[in-house]
Amino acid sequence: MGTENPLLTRAYALAGDRDDIRAVYADWADSYDDDTLIGMGYVAPAIAAETLASEISSTDRVLDAGCGTGLVGKELHEQCEPTIDGVDLSADMLKKARQKGVYDALETADLTQKLDIKDDAYDGVISVGVFTSGHVGPSAMNELVRVIKPGAPAVITVHEKVWDKDGYADHLEQMEQDGIAKIREIREAPYHQKEGYSCKLCILEAA
Repeated sequence: MGTENPLLTRAYALAGDRDDIRAVYADWADSYDDDTLIGMGYVAPAIAAETLASEISSTDRVLDAGCGTGLVGKELHEQCEPTIDGVDLSADMLKKARQKGVYDALETADLTQKLDIKDDAYDGVISVGVFTSGHVGPSAMNELVRVIKPGAPAVITVHEKVWDKDGYADHLEQMEQDGIAKIREIREAPYHQKEGYSCKLCILEAA
């Protein structure tokens, strides 16, 4: 693995404080797309979007949870043109997402809290780059599944650094035991290719 990008190092050093997270992404918003896509070989948005696109249609409404600057929304729009809503903790990142012109609605939201969204509101949900060091823990998956219809897909990336440390496998098994979601597939996938990072690509189905 090469030398990690200093902006990525700063993001991975976060300890969950919401104000610290907002500050990091306020500083990063303007250069985020180039830094990640070009500088780091960030392929996770394209891979996850392709996975969800195979499960939905252009008539569906999906939630991009932790949408950031809209990299995932752009990929989804290009692949199947569903109606996409996005939420993110950072208002500065949402400004960049809005400029891409692919979202129907964009709102600030904290994924560690209950979302202001009704049960069964969406036909699918996607979350890329959120379940990582110092950002959001595995319990937030429950909330993502809550807002999609029974049988609807959830496509979620979990960074390799936190998969074992934060107990994601156990949490997903517990979700299945509790009748919250079914695990369709968990597979290894590229994440930041130039940084040498991978992720677990989790495909769930709301129960």
